[in-house]
Amino acid sequence: MFESIRKHSKIVMLLLFLLIIPSFVLVGIDSNYFSETGVVVARVDGQDIKQTDWDNAHKMETDRIRAQSPGVDAKLLDSPEARYATLERMVRDRVFQAAAQKMHLVTSDSRLARSLQEIPAIAELRRPDGSLDAEAYRALVGAQGLTPEGFEANVRRDISVNQVVGGVMGSTFSTDAQVKLSLDALYQRREVQIARFNPADFSGKVTPTDADLESYYQTHTADFQQAEQAAVEYVVLDIDSVRAGITLNEDDLRTYYKENVARLAGKEERRASHILINALKDAPAADREKAKARATQLLEQVRKAPATFAEVAKKSSEDTGSAATGGDLNFFGLGAMVKPFEDAAFAMKKGDISEVVETDFGYHIILLTDIKTPRQPSFEELRPSMEAELKQQQAQRKFAEVAESFANGVYEQSDSLNPVAEKLQLKVMTASGVTRTPAPGTTGPLANGKLLEALFSSDSIENKRNTEAVEIGPSQMAAARVSTYTAARTLPLDEVRPRVRSLYIAEKSAELARKEGEAKLAAWKSAPDNAAGLLPAIVVSRDQPQNQPRPLVDAVLGANTATLPAWVGVDLGAQGYAVAKVNRLVPRETPNEQIALQERQQYLQWWSNAEGLAYYELLKDRFKVQIKVPRPQVTSG
Repeated sequence: MFESIRKHSKIVMLLLFLLIIPSFVLVGIDSNYFSETGVVVARVDGQDIKQTDWDNAHKMETDRIRAQSPGVDAKLLDSPEARYATLERMVRDRVFQAAAQKMHLVTSDSRLARSLQEIPAIAELRRPDGSLDAEAYRALVGAQGLTPEGFEANVRRDISVNQVVGGVMGSTFSTDAQVKLSLDALYQRREVQIARFNPADFSGKVTPTDADLESYYQTHTADFQQAEQAAVEYVVLDIDSVRAGITLNEDDLRTYYKENVARLAGKEERRASHILINALKDAPAADREKAKARATQLLEQVRKAPATFAEVAKKSSEDTGSAATGGDLNFFGLGAMVKPFEDAAFAMKKGDISEVVETDFGYHIILLTDIKTPRQPSFEELRPSMEAELKQQQAQRKFAEVAESFANGVYEQSDSLNPVAEKLQLKVMTASGVTRTPAPGTTGPLANGKLLEALFSSDSIENKRNTEAVEIGPSQMAAARVSTYTAARTLPLDEVRPRVRSLYIAEKSAELARKEGEAKLAAWKSAPDNAAGLLPAIVVSRDQPQNQPRPLVDAVLGANTATLPAWVGVDLGAQGYAVAKVNRLVPRETPNEQIALQERQQYLQWWSNAEGLAYYELLKDRFKVQIKVPRPQVTSG
């Protein structure tokens, strides 16, 4: 019955539509059906954040991350911790927005304009006359799903919000004495002697019996679990596979040649000489006007006698790099010069002298001395590159159509991947030992969390059906099916006996090392002069741990040094045990001026961040922030 429904899904959908719509007409739709009566997950300044708001914000965030990193594990993005982080960001943004409103922080039009001009992608849209290419700007913000008005409203709001905490963080200061006291404590050094008690030195004393191994196995069965795994088949549809099935028409290829030969031949290059009168963009207006007047005077001079251009450049150009050669800049292509200079040079004819051209460096007079046009290659020379380009373009246009056919094919003939593979000329690939969570380092389709989730669904495992077509990357889809499935199981002792023995010996050896270390620590504390086995003294600090384990370094630097020598013992787990004797405190070396400046800046940054976080906590209290969802518990393992 269900197989019949799957094969006639479109008919079933039509029947359901005809049955459901009249019920709405006769009974009506509850007024709350489309209302926003979602569960409240947080509240800021009396304004609710609802579950739907949270879901939408998290979807936007995961979509953004997937677009930037297509191979990222989908399960990580949708973990409870990731979702809670999104909610915290929403609360933070609402807090700062409420504070900006209460403080009447408003972004002026001039401040907004300056901020927009500081965005490189927008700055590149400036025309030579300084005006903005409005269509290109609209397309740029449209790619983010925004109108220019919406984008500018977001920027305006962000500027206002940044002022809320920026005033606090920007006013942070510390005296030299405070900085020195803090950094001296942070980078304090101590001379120590260490004795290590390594488990390997005690392994020969451990002789486990069969009963010991049986007991260890029974109490550690979780360590001997074999994860569920499957042997699978899968197919991948991507741009490459679509392109492989494209056959080009010869007439289309020749038309493409005619339309693109200039571009494919290479970039045109131009050679120019110039006379520059320096006037940096931040120079006083009077200085710039004076420089422009001087450039205008020189322009009149060289236009009256063009042959004297090189001589005038040598005498008057303030570009020290080219003046000696008569202003010659040699050949250059598009993108090599600042845009106003480039626009002027590429609009000129050979032998032309430009008007005065203004750039951030000053005022230029340009003489175009030569044009190098690349040789036009023949059709046959360009055939390989044109075929590759044209196939790529056609594959990109055709992919959506083929993707729909792929998705329908794996669904409609769900008991095998062969039909869709044969239809679209794809290869059915196989893999064994596939697990629900990919092994570290796994790449390709079987590392994609969404595909694995579909592959290990109950329908896929029990009925051996194809998964749905899953998007695993830009213009890349995959479908898979389980051939054989092995459920998770506890491996029997006979299969893992060598591993059990190794783990048992390691555990007992670490216990013996710890006991020996604790005994030595007690003995050496009571009779320091009898301490034998300590290694030569070394000096350790937080920034120079001398390859010592971090728990040991932390214990040494945290030891009470009121009475020296001081003794500490540290259980290092599987690495055994360590005893350290602190002999003396070593004064910190005075850093050189550059390092001291860097350290001071780093300290001020830490202090600024701390004050910013403290101020945020104050604002949360002021605006009565409530997060009604419990923070997820971080699980280890």
